[in-house]
Amino acid sequence: MPLPDLSMFANRLRKMSRHYDRWARRQDIRCYRVYDADVPEFPLAVDRYEDCVHVAEYQRDHPLDEGEYRLWRAGSRQVIGDVLGIPPDRIFFKERQQQKGTQQYEKYGEVGQERIVGEGGLRFWVNLADYLDTGLFLDHRPTRQMVRERAAGKRFLNLFAYTGSFTVYAAAGGAASSLTIDLSNTYLAWARRNLELNELAGRQHRFLQADVVEWLHGPVDEEFDLIVLDPPTFSNSKRMRDVLDVQRDHVDLINRCLARLSPQGVLFFSTNFRRFKLEAGAIRNSAIRDITAQTIPPDFRNPKIHYCFEITPTP
Repeated sequence: MPLPDLSMFANRLRKMSRHYDRWARRQDIRCYRVYDADVPEFPLAVDRYEDCVHVAEYQRDHPLDEGEYRLWRAGSRQVIGDVLGIPPDRIFFKERQQQKGTQQYEKYGEVGQERIVGEGGLRFWVNLADYLDTGLFLDHRPTRQMVRERAAGKRFLNLFAYTGSFTVYAAAGGAASSLTIDLSNTYLAWARRNLELNELAGRQHRFLQADVVEWLHGPVDEEFDLIVLDPPTFSNSKRMRDVLDVQRDHVDLINRCLARLSPQGVLFFSTNFRRFKLEAGAIRNSAIRDITAQTIPPDFRNPKIHYCFEITPTP
């Protein structure tokens, strides 16, 4: 069968790049999405990370045989380099699959392409080659800014913290203290390095390797003013006691976070599960505001890239 028309992809990518490059310069944004599977025959997410490009190919059924697929992929890569003016050694191309179990913690390769990028006047280590995700989720750029704006003088808790970008923003916003929890020592070390990179590290900013679900079921011996709860959609890591399913478990997770929240505190709950439905009636003693629309930046055109809720306790 004939290969998809590369010129169609090139024209769309050129148009989107012109628009979002101008937008990013005006907003002083250095890492952003240029193309988001806008043409069905080219199901790619193309993200700029300053002078590099990260490309995630969404897994889908296609009628191409192996040889045709290799030609399609090579052609797509060539178009990206030509249109965006990026040399081949700075284009990182990955296949995006549904993650299961421990995959969220596993390496994608061993290339060692770490680099520092800027966002919001802060700096972050990203790895564009070795992991499926880069270390900085670009769709939560506005949510991180919300956290920074709320953080002054607050006790901050970051759950399922990944590489600690929310912790960096909270510290930059003047958080009095923070506790950053993740199951992965690799990601906790990454989070520490991000704090150090911004000269924000200190004894008031603590890190804990733990199964977040198990930790939340433990004793309530500390109170927080600002909490970010951003669990994976699904996880059955062998280091976890139980399987985590965000749709099934979100009510319990949120209620247990509310038990740790100060009376005037704020909980930000987010999920990337596309079919997520919040069971608001089961969440105890709280006011819930759906802030999804405010937390999705203009460069992400899919309104279901994530859901986000601001939850506050009520008397």
